[in-house]
Amino acid sequence: MAARASRKLLRDFLFRRACTTPIASARHCSSAAETAPKIPHFSKKGRLLTGTFLGLVIGGGAYVSTVDEATFCGWLFSATKLVNPFFALLDPEVAHRLGVSAAARGWVPREKRPDPSNLGLEVWGRKFSNPVGLAAGFDKNAEAVDGLLGLGFGFVEIGSVTPVPQEGNPKPRIFRLREEGAIINRCGFNSEGIVAVAKRLGAQHGKRKLDETTSTSSSSGEEVKPGGKAGPGILGVNLGKNKTSEDASSDYVQGVHTLSQYADYLVINVSSPNTPGLRMLQGRKQLKDLVKRVQAARDEMQWGEEGPPPLLVKIAPDLSKEDLEDIAAVALALRLDGLVISNTTVSRPDPVRTNPVASEAGGLSGKPLFNTSTSLLKDMYILTRGKVPLIGCGGISSGEDAYKKIRAGASLVQLYTAFAYGGPALIPQIKAELSECLERDGFKSVSEAVGADCRVATAKV
Repeated sequence: MAARASRKLLRDFLFRRACTTPIASARHCSSAAETAPKIPHFSKKGRLLTGTFLGLVIGGGAYVSTVDEATFCGWLFSATKLVNPFFALLDPEVAHRLGVSAAARGWVPREKRPDPSNLGLEVWGRKFSNPVGLAAGFDKNAEAVDGLLGLGFGFVEIGSVTPVPQEGNPKPRIFRLREEGAIINRCGFNSEGIVAVAKRLGAQHGKRKLDETTSTSSSSGEEVKPGGKAGPGILGVNLGKNKTSEDASSDYVQGVHTLSQYADYLVINVSSPNTPGLRMLQGRKQLKDLVKRVQAARDEMQWGEEGPPPLLVKIAPDLSKEDLEDIAAVALALRLDGLVISNTTVSRPDPVRTNPVASEAGGLSGKPLFNTSTSLLKDMYILTRGKVPLIGCGGISSGEDAYKKIRAGASLVQLYTAFAYGGPALIPQIKAELSECLERDGFKSVSEAVGADCRVATAKV
């Protein structure tokens, strides 16, 4: 592929040179000895530069053509590290917008290498090529789903999406704590609304169906490839409520009615610290009433053979033991399909507490959240007796971190802050490290490792 590209570049260059050669010069070739004009100094330089350029194109193309696709793909991901210092100089929200725009336009590398076989798993009847996903909050408005899935994530979660468009909280509202590997944000569900998001997802869904139709002849009918409604990866849709809404359940129901047809799974976000009163919905009665109403709205819709999308709830890390017990009871009683653990925290654990930025209001994400969210994950796995699939989120920045989440009870894991700092190169790194962790401890698959630490703890009691 690289060789074809270099040959095309050379062909186009020669064609342009031929087209721009003065016709008069061809007419006087026969009498060149008599009328040959003096060649200006800059023309000699031009010929030298042209020769050098052609040499580089031909030599570079020949070299690249000898490199296998996997190696070349690895180079592209590694090259993205060169861009990270540039993004670090920008305002955090500007850098975020540029990142989303780049992914939306396909200006990011596309993973061509297959995932390690031990990373594949099945959750909710959906096949994941790997358990590493992108958390909600990065692509709030479904602008870059294809580009983000192409980076090699096993799944991508968009949102949170509110029924009515809203600006969110005043800027600035995102703050870096680079030394701590953390971010504080108080965005407040800034969203273009469910109508705009539905249009984008609908267009992507139609393109996917068209691609499937044109490629059916080249694929085996017996082979079941990982993927969902958005393409090669699984798509989650995270639903939020408007700040001024008095009926939260109605907002989530609107999201289900409009967006669930495009989702491989749905998430009810009741845990953002940046929308007043939202976390009160995590109470036992409030959560039970909310989940029942949203489940009913989903189930009353017409579904094909694949059935309705699984429904999950995203909870906060700042919960008491009694809160966790209540949530676990609701999840088991209503047969909730899963929980996302966890959202950002309003606490400021060490070493964040001494950072001047720590005084900013908002939710803290990144490395300082890892221990708290992982402990919470383990508690919830035990409380639900491993019967409710869990997505571990909070502070993951390496394959070892992802592995610890899985051993604590997570079937799937999500990144955000580490991805914002590390860029695309972090994704294959984490997957490779996670695969090595599984092999090191004798696990043949991710599924075998889920909840391993909880099983050990139970056995010791």
